[in-house]
Amino acid sequence: MRSEQLVVSLIARIRRKANKLIINELKKHNIRGLDTSHGDIIGALFMKNVLTMNGLANIIEKDKSTVTALVNKLANLGYVERVKSEIDNRVTFITLTKKSKALWPVFVNISEKLLSTVYKGFSNTEKDMLIKLLSKIDKNL
Repeated sequence: MRSEQLVVSLIARIRRKANKLIINELKKHNIRGLDTSHGDIIGALFMKNVLTMNGLANIIEKDKSTVTALVNKLANLGYVERVKSEIDNRVTFITLTKKSKALWPVFVNISEKLLSTVYKGFSNTEKDMLIKLLSKIDKNL
């Protein structure tokens, strides 16, 4: 098999390894029940503070039913809460709880560890090129 045929397989393998590192780091901090998909939602809420379900679905690029399942689990674990819009009862806002906000330093630490592991031995030029090439693949799909 030619090397260019391995790109999707290699990206998938990297994703699995990155997810494993994240899950192991969460366990080290005694954070149970969270998956990397939950991290996408928590990260989006840290950036935006409050989002609708549709807003979350757009940001993390998952369908609404998947986001609903993820938010339900996060709510059951006490990491997010739902707040009904006072203007439109059909709209529900999702926001972080104090419990999840308290984890911000842990999430930052895990993110820094992941990035330092991923980019170990890379020059700044190589990092920039990697991001440029992966972004091009992303746009192609």
